[in-house]
Amino acid sequence: MDIRQIQYFVCLYEEGNVTRAARRLNVVQSALSMQLARLEAETGQKLFERTSRGMVPTQAGRTLFGLFLPILRDIANAREEIARLGEDVSGELRVGFLESTTGVLSRALAEYTERHPRVVVRAINGYSSFFIDQVTAGQLDIALINRPRQRLALNATPVHDEEMVVVAAAGNDLGLGREIGMRDLAAYPLVVPSRQHGLRGVIDRHANLAGIELDPRLEIDALSAIVELVTHGRWVTILPLITVHHGLESGALRAYRLDAPHVTRSLTWIHHPRRALGTAAARFMEIFGQHLVETARAAAGLAHNGRGK
Repeated sequence: MDIRQIQYFVCLYEEGNVTRAARRLNVVQSALSMQLARLEAETGQKLFERTSRGMVPTQAGRTLFGLFLPILRDIANAREEIARLGEDVSGELRVGFLESTTGVLSRALAEYTERHPRVVVRAINGYSSFFIDQVTAGQLDIALINRPRQRLALNATPVHDEEMVVVAAAGNDLGLGREIGMRDLAAYPLVVPSRQHGLRGVIDRHANLAGIELDPRLEIDALSAIVELVTHGRWVTILPLITVHHGLESGALRAYRLDAPHVTRSLTWIHHPRRALGTAAARFMEIFGQHLVETARAAAGLAHNGRGK
């Protein structure tokens, strides 16, 4: 047996479906089926039962999976060590990022691609729930999410806890004080993301702690559209500081801290526990994390020194 047979078998075992496994491996289904047939011939064992629920591993298949998984991890670790020795990182990195961190992503990518020009980065934006599904299915190597309340069946690496603030245009004359309570927001035209958005979940949880239910007049999931509305109108929103960093820096926006309970979101990297975290991914996480923390601190400084108020 060769490494390709091992990789194909492990992928099929994890996916439980020939179509999904072939898509993840980027091969045709016939190639996957042929490698499985060869492996079964070499071992003299039937490794899967084809059922209406998909490919169900036999006892021999379950045993073989337990033997093969450490082999793939050792190979991945060996590749990482060799890459570290030569400082020559290459390959493809598939990463998911939240729209609220777009400004950070552009700066992080500029540094990352300059330092590691042989890595092809494929970055997509979306919601936390979507990224959890994509990482679980092996479609993404890593993803940045707003940490959910429920426990995840994925490896999670905390990045940064960031305060969310009330944001209004600098010329807005609604009479907002230096701090504002959740209950006070009912008096203002509020625009926030919809309930399918991870940030809305954070906002609603803190509103519930205050014993209130927000009643926004407008819901938009495109954060750039929210920022545009707030910048040029009388709308008020609740967003992370890094999302409005440029508006605070230019003086177009003002930030107001929410009175207790303060609204905080926790950014977390996720990756699959059964797939080794490669050097390319680890270094991207490191670079992105540095830019994220620097931007968050800069935005907090603008909000607290009066330029954002």
